Amino acid sequence: MCTETFLRLPEEKRGRFLEAAWGEFTRVKFADASINQIVRHAGIPRGSFYQYFTDKEDLFAYLLQDVREQFIQLFARLLEENGGDIFQMQLAVYDRISQEMDPGQLRDRFIQVLQLNPGMDLKRLIIGDPDIPAAPLMEKIDLSMLRRKDPAFVRSTVLLTSMVMVPAVMDSLTCPERRAECRREMEEQLEIIRGGACRKGMCPRKEHKRRKV
Repeated sequence: MCTETFLRLPEEKRGRFLEAAWGEFTRVKFADASINQIVRHAGIPRGSFYQYFTDKEDLFAYLLQDVREQFIQLFARLLEENGGDIFQMQLAVYDRISQEMDPGQLRDRFIQVLQLNPGMDLKRLIIGDPDIPAAPLMEKIDLSMLRRKDPAFVRSTVLLTSMVMVPAVMDSLTCPERRAECRREMEEQLEIIRGGACRKGMCPRKEHKRRKV
């Protein structure tokens, strides 16, 4: 993460550097991002970069941590508004991001990073370090609606529902005319996660064994 030297920079200089970094990471995929381009747009010597961050991986992680914290705050607020229901919260997040956030803000940067880096680890971005629960989010979830209440299960449920929400948001932003359709598809997928795909009492593995006998 960032050094103390970076944190001590004047706010204007620190902000200019971060804007240059965002500009580069939303212009090209991470593998092609250039430290030279970042320092050029930030107006600082290349050597100064290494006084702030170890490498571009360190800088990228710092930027995504900021994204994660803001999303966790949004998730927590919408969880509270929806009575702790994870599934309704994800629909509310979809509505908020796909329709209400101002262009050019966090939403667009996040979507651009996802589009440029399709293999990005969404699990770490949304949930963070599995050994460090996202407390502002986890403490607002209504655990009574879940069949298990241990932290690992709750985190997995949040992750799975987020993996439904994020592509739906991206599709709706790419094709605004499909916004309602994307939301319906998202609702159907969330219902599958909520209730499971198999009929009650059915166990595919046992059924398969009976057929083989």
